[in-house]
Amino acid sequence: MTYCVCMMLDRGLVLMSDTRTNSGVDNISSFRKMFHWSVPGERIIALMSAGNLATTQSVISQLEERNKAPDERHNSLLEAPTMFQVATIVGELLAETVQGSLDNNGQSSSSKFSASIIVAGQIRGMEPRLFLIYPEGNFIEASLDTPFFQIGETKYGRPIIVRAYDREMSFEDAVKLLMVSFDSTLKANLSVGMPLDLLIIGRDEFEPLHSRRILEDDAYFNSVSSGWGDALKKAIEELPYYRIDTD
Repeated sequence: MTYCVCMMLDRGLVLMSDTRTNSGVDNISSFRKMFHWSVPGERIIALMSAGNLATTQSVISQLEERNKAPDERHNSLLEAPTMFQVATIVGELLAETVQGSLDNNGQSSSSKFSASIIVAGQIRGMEPRLFLIYPEGNFIEASLDTPFFQIGETKYGRPIIVRAYDREMSFEDAVKLLMVSFDSTLKANLSVGMPLDLLIIGRDEFEPLHSRRILEDDAYFNSVSSGWGDALKKAIEELPYYRIDTD
């Protein structure tokens, strides 16, 4: 399983993903799920993936090849005129890869090879944009009503973001919010695991503003985790008293 989130802020975009792909008593694997490409001063594009590992790795590899050697049939993300076209390219490639896996394996259901992708970024002269791409290749775009997207194991971390998200918040507060969301997910589901990858894209920057890998012994993440736990206990204690009648 996976957990990936991208939030759209007035200041730019904040992305975080875990790296766990399999879990079990003696079967734990980690693979990067966040990737980005940039042309300084012109564009930056980031991608996060969830789902079948072979499918997502195939999509990433093909995008890398197209960026290195584009041709008339295969457009490069680094040459697409808009972020909408970037999302279209990724969506078409994802759908082709899923369908190709089905054809090669004779499957009647796409669930085995299913994958979803978050695409975020900005091209010079345009606004930052955020898309969620489904296995069929179709996609939706973030808006004022839907300012963040999640893929993978979303249910444990979503309520925290819904309650605390503010489009005007600082990058620093956004990182804290995502860390709390991921901490809650990590504690609730073994299939999501460290390390975590963090990427911040500033508006009109066209290069990563901040990027780092958060390991299990990361002092700041662990302080957020313990602080959040303590804050929850204190909040419960300060809520109005509930009286149980024993009559």
